[in-house]
Amino acid sequence: MKPYYVPAESLDNWRRLLADPVKHWRDGYSAKMLATRWWDSAGFPPEVMASLRASAIPLLGKLRFVTAFPEHKSDLPGGRRPSQTDIMVIGRADRELVILAVEGKAEEPFDELVGDWKRKDTEGKGARLAFLSERLGLAEHDLDGIRYQLLHRTESALRSAEDFAASHAVLLVHSFSTAATGFNDYTAFLQLFGLKAIKGTIQRAGSLHGIELYFSWTTYAL
Repeated sequence: MKPYYVPAESLDNWRRLLADPVKHWRDGYSAKMLATRWWDSAGFPPEVMASLRASAIPLLGKLRFVTAFPEHKSDLPGGRRPSQTDIMVIGRADRELVILAVEGKAEEPFDELVGDWKRKDTEGKGARLAFLSERLGLAEHDLDGIRYQLLHRTESALRSAEDFAASHAVLLVHSFSTAATGFNDYTAFLQLFGLKAIKGTIQRAGSLHGIELYFSWTTYAL
């Protein structure tokens, strides 16, 4: 992967970045819904701004959109593939940079449970899981019932914050599901950080590697 980016001139530019531009770009699926919502908003969608302001964290309440990288890939140790975040957003408030790793969800669930994931095609997975658990300050034996996607997306947010010298990183799940599909898995993940998941706001998880880490479940009302 070459680290060069060009501005998107249409949603078709965005579509071509998907892992499978045909399978993933369908009505009712998160990839197309997320891209369309952010493209039409030309910045933070209103529901994302509402979550930022509802946090009562002054810095996040006045965050402004700077730029975003659709389908941003983060290389992580171990495993065979990078972590591909739906949208990696750079925001700014005063002199502070904030990274938001945005994961779109419709009715499809998060990826496999860690317990299932690590038993299949195991080359490199032990090293990656050890790396992720150390980076996130979590015990490996607590992760079998957690969705693997939530682990590596959180690390992608942290790593991107380090790359851009940002002091704040947010993993933001942008849900388009009327049934809040995946929220129970998100709740189980946040419990590892001592948090009770709340929709429609930003929740601080603490400081990791000198970066303030936050989580959000933000819903677009269809």
